[in-house]
Amino acid sequence: MSQSLGTLYVVATPIGNLGDMVPRAVQVLQSVALIACEDTRHSARLLEHFAITGRCVAYHDHSDDKRTEQILAQLQAGEEVALISDAGTPLVSDPGYRLVRAARQSGIRVVPIPGACAFVAALSAAGLPSNRFTFEGFLPAKAGARLAALEALADEPRTLIFYEAPHRVLACVKDMATAFGAERELVIAREITKTFETIHTAPAAQMVQWISADSNQERGEIVLLVHGAPERKVGMSAETERVMHLLLEELPVKQAAALGAKLTGAKKNELYQWALAQRQ
Repeated sequence: MSQSLGTLYVVATPIGNLGDMVPRAVQVLQSVALIACEDTRHSARLLEHFAITGRCVAYHDHSDDKRTEQILAQLQAGEEVALISDAGTPLVSDPGYRLVRAARQSGIRVVPIPGACAFVAALSAAGLPSNRFTFEGFLPAKAGARLAALEALADEPRTLIFYEAPHRVLACVKDMATAFGAERELVIAREITKTFETIHTAPAAQMVQWISADSNQERGEIVLLVHGAPERKVGMSAETERVMHLLLEELPVKQAAALGAKLTGAKKNELYQWALAQRQ
């Protein structure tokens, strides 16, 4: 008689408030033979709080194939395993993809136990269009690569969602103001579900000033959300819009349209009408 395979549970955990732990997640973690944690020390408080005493092993971005094979071996032997990250839903800008893929390729059942997710929580409270959005995760850490990545998204009409490290958030928002324009609406959602939860909305340039004036906004877990690009009239290039946004920061509409026409070759009247729409 062949040995039945075990089950891999992908378990979401709270992003801050332990009261957000769902009962099913507790039941699963209390019952499995093994818990694969992104960081066993970080997860210890959570597991202790819910009287979860199962064996834990580390499984993170730097885990080698040997660790994946060890976990797969237990699943193939019929044992149940849970995968958790430091906080939120595993695989959302967290490790775990390799294990889940390997398990599915081996015919092992993978069961999601849904719960908290930082970007979903932020989107639900941001007040930005949520019918269509794109989650971009973490941007490149280096300034040049980050700005290039943002500029590539400048015309994206969907709401943009990013994670960012606290020590880079001010530089990132400055790059957003450069790439998307000073008036593009941004939302910072910081420390969601925690004591100092903050959700603040402002145009990009004002967001730079707001963060610069309060160093507390450069602390904790951060989600940045950006309103999608406005629909562009046919014939108005991204470069023309960029030039016009710069001119409108310094000049009245009529002068900006006249100078914009000379710089871009676009029709002055079209630029004038476009500029009026921006000022409404």
